[in-house]
Amino acid sequence: MQHITDRFIKYITIDTQSDPENPDFPSTEKQWDLAKVLVDDLKAIGMKNITLDDNCYIMATLPSNIDFKVPTIGFIAHIDTSPDYTGTNVKPQIHKNYDGKDIVLNKAENIVLSPDYFDDLLLYKGQTLITTDGTTLLGADDKAGITEIITAMEYLIQHPEIKHGEIKVAFTPDEEVGKGAHLFDVEKFGAEWAYTMDGSQIGELEYENFNAAGAKVTINGKIVHPGYAKGKMINSMLIASEFMAALPKDEIPQETEGYEGFYHLHTLKGEVEKTELHYIIRDHDMQLFEQRKVDFQKVADTINKKLGNDLIEVEIKDQYYNMREKVEPVMHIVDIAEEAMKELGITPLIKAIRGGTDGSQLSYKGLPCPNIFAGGHNFHGRYEYVPVESMQKAVEVIVKIAEITALKYS
Repeated sequence: MQHITDRFIKYITIDTQSDPENPDFPSTEKQWDLAKVLVDDLKAIGMKNITLDDNCYIMATLPSNIDFKVPTIGFIAHIDTSPDYTGTNVKPQIHKNYDGKDIVLNKAENIVLSPDYFDDLLLYKGQTLITTDGTTLLGADDKAGITEIITAMEYLIQHPEIKHGEIKVAFTPDEEVGKGAHLFDVEKFGAEWAYTMDGSQIGELEYENFNAAGAKVTINGKIVHPGYAKGKMINSMLIASEFMAALPKDEIPQETEGYEGFYHLHTLKGEVEKTELHYIIRDHDMQLFEQRKVDFQKVADTINKKLGNDLIEVEIKDQYYNMREKVEPVMHIVDIAEEAMKELGITPLIKAIRGGTDGSQLSYKGLPCPNIFAGGHNFHGRYEYVPVESMQKAVEVIVKIAEITALKYS
């Protein structure tokens, strides 16, 4: 556990926040800082064929230690952390033998992680939790996944009695801004299937995710002196508020769960003359997803018609699709992961992801890629935490998947 903790802290204290406004790969130069460290760590544990390409994708190979052919499998995690909350100057705190009570993250600023609000904390009484000091995110999404993959490969190298086929690992940039798989070279990677280590609660196993689109709404107004504005001023912010109010009030993230889709306003920037709204549109069902995009555009069209002018412009771009369509024909890859968890005494929590992973895009690029828990909770904010025991179990799951795959094809 100490080894996992030390490795994880080493990674989370390197700032790798990505930038949704920058089209470059990677979108931030600081992602290279962690990438170079990971290359060194992969070399140190004895991985082979380690590459870091011009776009900050890392790939490496653990050679087979058996004399018969089995499918080559892969494990993938992402380097970047979310732009939703700062990842600069992360100050980790370790809470051993968690007692189930409030955790004071920052006494000076009265920042408290409480099971009264985050009841999942009670699942981990008696365990070791890692948090921040409440002023940054932690970065378990997805540096927990990176830690687990490297630790599992190290364990397999140190324990050659565990038989396995060839294993590929990859670490991608810019997953948090939806580009993590855009330039991923599936052919170079060379795996028949893979698993992203990018889930949350221990036991999560997912092969369904949202269909996703991003929408930019631009409202154009007209500024004149407010004292002489009668019949002349057009306040784009007021039109924006009308647009927001016209969308279904209960179809937002905090009012939905399970397979329910939503519209999520995540950025608003406005002044009288121009206002921009940035939404994400999500639904697991493709037909409902397509209808959501139509309905979103209709809101703009209706308001434009009422105003007698096309003041609202809408741009919608698809981001990724539900991987279920690509994974269901090869469900044995989910079955192997489920079997691995059960053998380790972990109850599999098979459910749809209310989000997306690199695996959703990779599945459509020909690399079926379900998602496995990495252990963290409350991603993308100051209340993020990860139990060390969950990371340890994730390492064991990776090792067991490798072992089961070799046995099934022996």
